[in-house]
Amino acid sequence: MRLKRTMTCGQLTAENVNEEVILNGWIAKNRDHGGVIFLDLRDRYGKTQVTFNPDLDAELAAEAKRLGMEDVVAVRGTVRLRPDGNVNPNMPTGTIEVVATQLEVLNEAQPLPFLVSDRESGSEDLRLEYRYLELRTAELQKLMATRSKTYQSARSRLNAEGFMEFETPVLMKSTPEGARDYLVPSRIHKGKFYALPQSPQTYKQLLMISGFDKYFQIVKCFRDEDLRADRQPEFTQIDIEMSFVDQDDVLGVATRLARGIFKDILDYDLPEVFPTMKYKDAMEMYGSDKPDIRFDLPLVEFADYAEKTEFGVFKDNLAAGGRVKALVLKNAADKYSRKATDGLTDWLRTYYGLKGLAFVKMDQTAFSAGISKFFPEALQQEVINDLKLEHNDILFFVSDTEARTLQSLGALRIELAKRENLIPEGLIKPLFILDFPLLDWDEDSKRYIAMHHPFTSPNPEDVELMQTAPGDVRAQAYDLVINGYEVAGGSIRIHTREMQSRMFQLIGMDEAEAQARFGFLLKAFKYGAPPHGGIAFGFDRLIMLLAGTENIRDVIAFPKTTSASSLMDEAPSLVDAQQLKELHIKLVE
Repeated sequence: MRLKRTMTCGQLTAENVNEEVILNGWIAKNRDHGGVIFLDLRDRYGKTQVTFNPDLDAELAAEAKRLGMEDVVAVRGTVRLRPDGNVNPNMPTGTIEVVATQLEVLNEAQPLPFLVSDRESGSEDLRLEYRYLELRTAELQKLMATRSKTYQSARSRLNAEGFMEFETPVLMKSTPEGARDYLVPSRIHKGKFYALPQSPQTYKQLLMISGFDKYFQIVKCFRDEDLRADRQPEFTQIDIEMSFVDQDDVLGVATRLARGIFKDILDYDLPEVFPTMKYKDAMEMYGSDKPDIRFDLPLVEFADYAEKTEFGVFKDNLAAGGRVKALVLKNAADKYSRKATDGLTDWLRTYYGLKGLAFVKMDQTAFSAGISKFFPEALQQEVINDLKLEHNDILFFVSDTEARTLQSLGALRIELAKRENLIPEGLIKPLFILDFPLLDWDEDSKRYIAMHHPFTSPNPEDVELMQTAPGDVRAQAYDLVINGYEVAGGSIRIHTREMQSRMFQLIGMDEAEAQARFGFLLKAFKYGAPPHGGIAFGFDRLIMLLAGTENIRDVIAFPKTTSASSLMDEAPSLVDAQQLKELHIKLVE
């Protein structure tokens, strides 16, 4: 390479006029204007227009004319102001151009599978197959830059608070509880396996026991679980743990870190104190433990009214211990025809298992359409007055089990807000959710499971309920929710052997199993474990929020598909028989 760059393609301004520079980059555009060749040369810093004038060097212009999209070149030339009428106000370098005097072709590109200038010219699968090309797009370059800046922001903020950065093992003991582990076979230890960490949970607790009172790590985690659009089999989190703290201390650190990151990256001022909401209230009001509070569309308790209707579905579900909740959409009844409401019903049935979605519309001063005939006139007026209903309002109802009612209506709330443009642009609303249940009943296994993880401490006020009413025990757990996304979650940890053993028993783990899985942690608790707690930020989801995208794959350099595969390098892949033999593994059909 003879021509080594002296400037980047996003660096030049009018102050550089008459300077000789060397640029290196990729050809983003090649235009022939009456024999004068205009190249847009691009690197990750920006684009610069380079001109090749045949009157100055015909051979050089002819060589430039032959160049194709994404060819890699080096150019020497002189900076000059663009002629009047050719200034591009949409380019940072739009006031200048470089008049080329020398060209070196570093590499020629083959015909492209899609246009780098237009991501949408290729399907997502095609773009993932050629991810290195998609990463050249201005959009993804900006997203990766945001990710890098957020790394730096998090590190500097936590360092300023006295946290030490650690690295914990990637090859660890398999301790499955919740999601499945990714297992790694040991060649040396026949028949034994390591696991890739779902989180550094036990290691960071051991660091607290070791006397390091402020730990953090930006760490890769792995979970072999069913995937969703906002999940990946491998993900990154900002992991934080502290000793001699209570819940308020941890929330304070999380608040300051979130405020610092949003200020550093977006220059956005989050409130100094984030509002809080109890888990139960969030579920009742929004149908979700990660509510989007940017808009006012609360769920309405409707059981008392439902009892007075003549609608059998309501009465049957209430008698069976189910729920009836409603949602009022203002001044929108005319937009929801029978076809539209049937579409919503089909969507809720497909994704949430809901049997049906009922509705009534306000027509002047009375109910119409839907299930209006099941409402006596007096009951109509009672509901209208209590809920302050007006002409053209529409009232949606869900009646099912408690879990399905809340979940379905919560999802409908978000969908309607998107359709009706109820979500303000540019608004960022953080919220801490507190007082989660410690345990959740699993119908399949007929036992309690830990709602977060089995190292979460119960609320001291509820300890006695662990024996009599375990389902009523509140956890010292908390989530940070921003704009409807769970951005961070954590808890105060159990720090005594006795309490940890009680927790294991509650989730159906006897002493032998507890020793087999977590004996190393129980042993450590014998030697003076301090009270401790922490929180972990989902880094990828945080970048989604900062970048304003809803696709988590956009913010990861080399993501997997929703089937946990890589279309670019074809991982996971088969391995040869010799490798399997060395690992003492035999495949079975």
